[in-house]
Amino acid sequence: MLARHLDNDSPQLLGSDVFGRPMKAAAELPASRRQFLKASAAGAGLVIGFTLAGGNKLAALAAAAEGGFAPNAFVRVAPDGTVTVLIKHIEFGQGTFTGLATLVAEEMDADWAQVRAEHAPADASLYNNLHWGPVQGTGGSSSIANSYEQLRRAGAAARALLVQAAAEAWGVPAGEITVAKGVLSHDGSGRRSGFGAFVQAAARLETPVEVALKPAADFTLIGKEAPRLDSRAKSRGEALYTLDKSLPGMLTALIARPPVFGATLVSFDDSAARAVKGVTDVVAVPQGVAVLGRGFWAAKQGRDALQITWDESTGETRGSDQIMAEYKRLAEKPGDIARQDGDAETALAGAAKVLEADYEFPFLAHAPMEPLDCVVQLGEGVADIWAGSQIPTVDQGAAAALLGLEPQQVRIHTMFAGGSFGRRATPNADMVSEAVNVAKAIGGRAPVKLVWTREDDIQGGRYRPMYFHRLRAGLDEQGRLVAWQHRIVGQSIVRDTPFAGMIQNGIDPTSVEGANTLPYHVPNITVDLHTTDVGVPVLWWRSVGSTHTAYSTEVFIDELAEAAGKDPVDFRLELLGEHPRHAGVLKLAAEKAGWDEAPAAGRTRGIAVHESFHTFVAEAAEISLAEDGSFKVEKVVCAVDCGLAVNPDQVKAQMEGGIAYGLGAVLHNALTLDGGRVEQSNFHDYQPLRMNEMPEVEVHIMPSDEPPTGVGEPGVPPIGAAVANAVYKATGRRIRRLPFDLHDFSAA
Repeated sequence: MLARHLDNDSPQLLGSDVFGRPMKAAAELPASRRQFLKASAAGAGLVIGFTLAGGNKLAALAAAAEGGFAPNAFVRVAPDGTVTVLIKHIEFGQGTFTGLATLVAEEMDADWAQVRAEHAPADASLYNNLHWGPVQGTGGSSSIANSYEQLRRAGAAARALLVQAAAEAWGVPAGEITVAKGVLSHDGSGRRSGFGAFVQAAARLETPVEVALKPAADFTLIGKEAPRLDSRAKSRGEALYTLDKSLPGMLTALIARPPVFGATLVSFDDSAARAVKGVTDVVAVPQGVAVLGRGFWAAKQGRDALQITWDESTGETRGSDQIMAEYKRLAEKPGDIARQDGDAETALAGAAKVLEADYEFPFLAHAPMEPLDCVVQLGEGVADIWAGSQIPTVDQGAAAALLGLEPQQVRIHTMFAGGSFGRRATPNADMVSEAVNVAKAIGGRAPVKLVWTREDDIQGGRYRPMYFHRLRAGLDEQGRLVAWQHRIVGQSIVRDTPFAGMIQNGIDPTSVEGANTLPYHVPNITVDLHTTDVGVPVLWWRSVGSTHTAYSTEVFIDELAEAAGKDPVDFRLELLGEHPRHAGVLKLAAEKAGWDEAPAAGRTRGIAVHESFHTFVAEAAEISLAEDGSFKVEKVVCAVDCGLAVNPDQVKAQMEGGIAYGLGAVLHNALTLDGGRVEQSNFHDYQPLRMNEMPEVEVHIMPSDEPPTGVGEPGVPPIGAAVANAVYKATGRRIRRLPFDLHDFSAA
């Protein structure tokens, strides 16, 4: 059979920064308001963007016809008083359904028991991430931060219309009406009614252009621990993930991908595969060879039976050790400058004491609990896609380009997803593109569910890049830090992607973030970068550049504190005079961990502090050492400053989850290559943190009047360094190569 070459035929869609940094968009996808209105009107009314002028009466009429009230793109109120909030950021366990709905409910004075949430449609003209420009998507711990005022205003506008409708119905001034827990009241007349009584009247009113927001002192939901909106459905098994999606006549597809990244398909023999009961099709697609069957097992057995010849001459065939050796050679010379204050080289030459340290970081897989999956159904001039879509704008645009459609002709149905950690946010929409290619290859005759197995994702996915760090620092005779030189070697996440515009003067900011923003006061700092050419696909991983920069800087600062003869906390605080929020969480974590008191016998503590995504986190880890030299992390005390905590319980949950995720990585995880082939395949050899390894976690939230920032990722970066610093106190060994060897520190 004639084979097709593998290629990346997803379109170059946009050039905005998914981490919130301003940059010019390469393209702005068109959107049809009329089509969106038609698609969104079913059930409880019409939805339009509340910032769009002139659409109010159209929305009101449509909502009234359906018996509901929808004053803007984010709020629907049903005749029974139920408030449904349309969530523009995917819920994959981090709590967007609850956090974003809280913002609306607060300003509406809704009864939390009557609040519901559902994913918004894919329409960047209405549901864009305000930090990213014309892109609808979730990432960079931006969901609450970019939506905070927007959704509060959406709720306030809905409340104002309901109050006006009640005032007109009762013949009283609107200013005399109060609202509490979804009930409107007028004390003078004794009248009381729920939201539902006024939805039809409110739908006929003009949405106010300006609305007053509550002062923080009047909050009843923001800052409180409201129950999660998705917990009941998930605990009962009622929540639907893409893996649960089924359509009549649907076929399941698995793709055989190259064993080496960059290899191409030469030929394949599908005779044995087609002989497997339940296999319906075997087709070449740009990514490899797809086998379709009536169910997963048939497709899996059929794929296993394929005989494929690959051309590996164009692939990445080096092993991890070879790649790291090249990185170390590059580190011998200066790279592109990411930060330069003063003259670090001269200051090092004149320092009383100079310390040096090298740090090695492996490739890391995201390994979400639910591997990638996607359902595609092609129709005449339309396509429906069900997926845990992290960036619907990219997925929509990629599918449209492959199908020759306009983006608005592709309907993305966002499902719950079982984790992501960045994996579902690929610049080329690989999950959706593959599924669309398979559906096209069979002529669209049946819906297709594409499934990645765990092995597919770990052995053929996208990874946190491998990095090498070389640090040098100098102390003067009084033990003051006078010079800091930090060299980083590794792949760019964004080069050769639509986000390449982020690179300035050769610097991919995701490679150096956390290093070029070092908060410690040092008069002479140089941070430089070598960007490498490696044929392994890479991607942002939970907390991105801070996954490695926090470790190297916070372990090295501990070494410097010891060389200066100072306590690690005191040494840091002396250098954080210009960064009070770093200092604040550091003091709080140290206090709550009992830093000035000796730990229990057989235990030691380490500490680290780091900022990522405008959130400040300090973590103090306490470990116990066993007789065989192994250790266990017994307790972690975490202090977090994320501005105003919209839901403190969710903040705590995200810190706990980030600590578990980061701890599993530093203790166990490395994705290694042998001849270009990934050696790990599943959770037996790419091991997440086990339940018996989970430490006690104590989270303390700094009180703050600052606007909220993100918490999905910032709990990850400090944990590795905090544990490594505790290990040093227990063993006298510095861990400079990850992951830790739990039994032997001789290689450290």
